[in-house]
Amino acid sequence: MMMKCHVLILICLIHCNCLLAQVSNFEKEAQTLLQEAIEENQTIGIAAGFSTNGELLWQDAKGLRDAEKSIPFSPSTKTRIASITKPMTAIAILQLYERGQLHLDTPVQAYLPSFPTKKEGNITIRQLLQHTAGIGGYKNVREQENTSYYANIEEAVNIFKDRPLISTPGQEFNYSTYGYVILGLILEKISGMSYQAYMQANIWDKCEMNNTGVEDSKYQVLEKSRVYHKNSKGKIVAAEQTDLSDRIPGGGVYSTVEDLLRFGDAVINKKLINESTFNDMIANPNLKAEGNGYGMGWYLYGENPNYGNVIGHNGSQTGASTFLMLLPEVNTTIVVLSNTSGAMQTISTITVKLFDIAHNARK
Repeated sequence: MMMKCHVLILICLIHCNCLLAQVSNFEKEAQTLLQEAIEENQTIGIAAGFSTNGELLWQDAKGLRDAEKSIPFSPSTKTRIASITKPMTAIAILQLYERGQLHLDTPVQAYLPSFPTKKEGNITIRQLLQHTAGIGGYKNVREQENTSYYANIEEAVNIFKDRPLISTPGQEFNYSTYGYVILGLILEKISGMSYQAYMQANIWDKCEMNNTGVEDSKYQVLEKSRVYHKNSKGKIVAAEQTDLSDRIPGGGVYSTVEDLLRFGDAVINKKLINESTFNDMIANPNLKAEGNGYGMGWYLYGENPNYGNVIGHNGSQTGASTFLMLLPEVNTTIVVLSNTSGAMQTISTITVKLFDIAHNARK
């Protein structure tokens, strides 16, 4: 009997050691991707993670959140997420649609009477979500690298609301953060809540995203990364602090890897909008002439031969190169965040390489 116990224990130990080796292998592979990004001077700080079926399988970070003070970057470091804000705003708008509080194909003036009518045609909610409303982008570099403070979203809309459209609504894809600023103002008018309050109650709290919020230059956020930029010569420098109050619903939110994994899991599992609305959200209007398609708030990356349909969003702004990728058919979310602008190619490459590593972690 004693011999049988020893044999059983030995078998268990061998089995456990094999499992530990498997874990070590995929973790080491993932960690190497992050470490190489730091060693190759692609970014000052980087964090990444992936989850499957709502379970966090791996997250890690390398580099620094504050190079001047040598403070390490960690998975809980709060970081600008840039345009990953757009899918959140899109889902908030679609929640109002599900409640019957707005219609996607009604002109925006029904909800925002102060917004000027355009000679080029009526703009609808759906078109704003799909970047087909004809709203232009930043007028110049100074506007893109904004340093002025806007007290509310309505003031931000006043920046561009009187400008002519750059295309006929519903005819062309023209990516526009300003289009999402309009959506944020509509959200406030319909809900009677500030953008931050609505998102907190209806998305962030529901996903248990406890380290996500609107960046406000008037307030300091603890454990938030400094901003860096990789210039055209490949040198990374401390970036001038820009003010995101002109673009909050389109790119003015900070978050963490773990929070964004929870957001992605909630989207995949239809915890924020129902399945029918989700399917409408990721339907391709086929108006984007080049590159990946775009639904309502999400890039449509098509079918991966191993993992099925892929959707997501990247983000790039001063002090941020970011990626959120969802693989709904295998219930997997992948997030990569960095505190350095100009590093988008590296972040994209790491995100895609994590597909297979996440798959191996599930075995």
